[in-house]
Amino acid sequence: MNIYTRYGDRGLTRLVGGGRAKKNAPRVQAYGSIDTLNAQVGMTVASLDRKEALYAELIQVQQWIFDCGSDFATPEEKRPYKVEPQVITWLEEKIDFYWEESPKIDRFVLPGGTVTAANLHLCRCFTREAERNAVDLLEQNEAVNGEALKFLNRLSDYFFALARWVNGQAEQSEIFYENSVSVFNRKK
Repeated sequence: MNIYTRYGDRGLTRLVGGGRAKKNAPRVQAYGSIDTLNAQVGMTVASLDRKEALYAELIQVQQWIFDCGSDFATPEEKRPYKVEPQVITWLEEKIDFYWEESPKIDRFVLPGGTVTAANLHLCRCFTREAERNAVDLLEQNEAVNGEALKFLNRLSDYFFALARWVNGQAEQSEIFYENSVSVFNRKK
């Protein structure tokens, strides 16, 4: 079996369900940016020791990111969507944990710190890009799994909270954005 189809030679690609789309179509942009995100998470995982709990956690997140990309590659729910509400619940629990276990802040921080934290900030940025592309698809009145869109929104918060937690665990001070107004007010 060949991995090439030659559809791309004419600027087309296949979607789940057999349809075709231009490679610059909003749907392809959406799942393509999700693929880029997953590759960045893979770079982050590659920098970790396999024995670290974070290694296994990020591998699981990659599985869900792949599911998310698959959902965006599926027009009109040609097969059941894969991202389900319990994934969002899991992310919210992790966000809450990492946020509460990190030093309190009330200003924006510059992306960076440890190499792992800096990589997680890149994951956050790629997630926001994927989310913007997903919203563009939604604005084109295309079928979208609402849970997958929620997943992307929570995922960027997850990467931010996790990056801060990683820096905290390494006793790496974060650098505050000098012109930041007060943010991150904790409401309970």
